[in-house]
Amino acid sequence: MEYLIPRTLFSPEHEEFRRAARRFVEEEVAPFHAQWEKDKCVPREVWRKAGEMGMLLPSMPEEYGGPGADQLFDVVFAEEFMRVGATGLIGFGVHGLVANYILNYGTEAQKHAWLPKMIAGEAVGSIAMTEPNTGSDLQAVRTRAVREGDEYVLNGSKTFISNGASCDLALVVCKTGSSGGAKDISIVIVEKERAGFGRSQPLEKIGLHAQDTSMLFFDDCRVPVENVLGGEEGRGFYQLMHDLAWERIIGAVGFQAQAEAALEQTIEYTRTRMVFGQPVLDFQNSRFTLAQLKTEVQIGRSWIDSCLELLLRGELTSETAAVAKYWTAELSSRVVDACLQLHGGNGYMTEYPIARLYLDTRGNRIWGGTNEIMKEIIARTL
Repeated sequence: MEYLIPRTLFSPEHEEFRRAARRFVEEEVAPFHAQWEKDKCVPREVWRKAGEMGMLLPSMPEEYGGPGADQLFDVVFAEEFMRVGATGLIGFGVHGLVANYILNYGTEAQKHAWLPKMIAGEAVGSIAMTEPNTGSDLQAVRTRAVREGDEYVLNGSKTFISNGASCDLALVVCKTGSSGGAKDISIVIVEKERAGFGRSQPLEKIGLHAQDTSMLFFDDCRVPVENVLGGEEGRGFYQLMHDLAWERIIGAVGFQAQAEAALEQTIEYTRTRMVFGQPVLDFQNSRFTLAQLKTEVQIGRSWIDSCLELLLRGELTSETAAVAKYWTAELSSRVVDACLQLHGGNGYMTEYPIARLYLDTRGNRIWGGTNEIMKEIIARTL
């Protein structure tokens, strides 16, 4: 965004990838996104095309068919699709989280079975944590996997699951023990063709309409014991906690991109929108509002880039990432609301990107851990 200070984090290779990602988003995504919002999903051919171009999971190792790039390439792609409001591709990010769990904790058999297909866009992943009556409280999870011989029998339900209606595999957080502690929790891979695995139609949300979000149901669903992530039960809580920093920072990257896009759109809009014989930008209220927003957005970008530097050094903690997610979730909501106001009545019309941003950003303070939970995590560091 030309209105902010230059960034020094990215190499020429990252910027070349950014140009390719921008072309892909502008040619293959943006023109069709409105239809995907009506369909409540992103077509499979888009997943495959992103896979063919090395954009779906750019940081996956070459030994599993990935490009073998660093995580900044994932960041670049996320920034580019969020920049144009293509929130349907948030599912790509969730898919990436699933792939990371398999890469970091899966057995070699699990990695070779799933990662090549996920990298190519031939298999879509989801992670099923949240439940209807327990929210994201992992200790209160009711979905249970009971071992019977060489199988687990799963019973329970999940809700608000990204990629739920379209996934080929789900990482299901469930209880395999009854001690009342963290070691009761396991993650089990459930393939879409398993008997007893059902799903709802995409849920009706305020925003993020192209992003498939559904309920999952498990009714005596049998899976082999080797489907436990990592091949050992009771490790689920540790596995989930260990990857929180990446999950939070990649969410924050998207929120920051939304704030920047809203600011950029509004500066251009107020330059050309005439009211009382002059551009809206010429009014002192408009200039002061945009000056404040630019300052806040710049602070957000600087903090995100600092966190990304820590990430590359392996020093980003989940608590620091929680600060980033909390701040940018608040920032994106605040910036988009103020920018919508500067659009006047047009800002309330969904034909304008700012209106759709308003609907989409409201979820930022909820999904991936609510802002209240983020503050609780941050408070533990005091």
